[in-house]
Amino acid sequence: MDRMLYVAMNGAKQNMMAQVANSNNLANVSTPGFREDVVSFRSMPIFGLGHPTRAYGMAERPGVNLEPGILNTTDNPMDIAVDGKGYIAVQSADGTEAYTRAGNLRVTAAGILLSGKGDPVIGNAGPISLPPASRVEIATNGTISIIPLGAENEEFQEINRIKLVNPPEDNLYKSNDGLIRLKEGDFSPANANVRVVSRTVENSNVNITDALVNMIQLSREFEFHVKMMREADKQAEKISQLMRIS
Repeated sequence: MDRMLYVAMNGAKQNMMAQVANSNNLANVSTPGFREDVVSFRSMPIFGLGHPTRAYGMAERPGVNLEPGILNTTDNPMDIAVDGKGYIAVQSADGTEAYTRAGNLRVTAAGILLSGKGDPVIGNAGPISLPPASRVEIATNGTISIIPLGAENEEFQEINRIKLVNPPEDNLYKSNDGLIRLKEGDFSPANANVRVVSRTVENSNVNITDALVNMIQLSREFEFHVKMMREADKQAEKISQLMRIS
């Protein structure tokens, strides 16, 4: 009974871990530029004294879904969406360069350009700082132009250019802060071929229907493991009763 109980207990634990990842995907259905975590199960032999006679399931997140989400027009001049392949370069909390598809940009009171998540957007020479402006426009190549606040003429002035990159997808991973990084810890050079769509944001690439179906399936599997544990407990009790009779 101990073997049955152990396998069922581990199955329930791994199932809960998969449910956490799936719940996180569901929670970010409306998060611009969010990339869905991929969860899978694989068998893991139990090693110990003698030959491995059992195997249990192990939940793991082997990667991330990098497929683009649906583009949504907002008419906000600070919103941009990467058109096709590519990413927006940002400075993460630890000071390193990372990448995102969240193009719902904003400017702080100090003039720092931030991504929707709150990370400084990188330009030609580090994080981008904008002077006070009455109008801001972002071109398809990431060039930022403004009309300075209080300017006598209405001519746009180029201020900086957002760093747009397109690293190989097989060299990318999603870190715990939700940003995309290179596996070697390096950074990608700017790519002049990457284009953005102004006044548009990219939605999350989570398929809400699939995520809800996964949630129901994982819940049923968890209930099955719990029933197995209860059955193991019943069988152990019956064996104990037989032992007392004998």
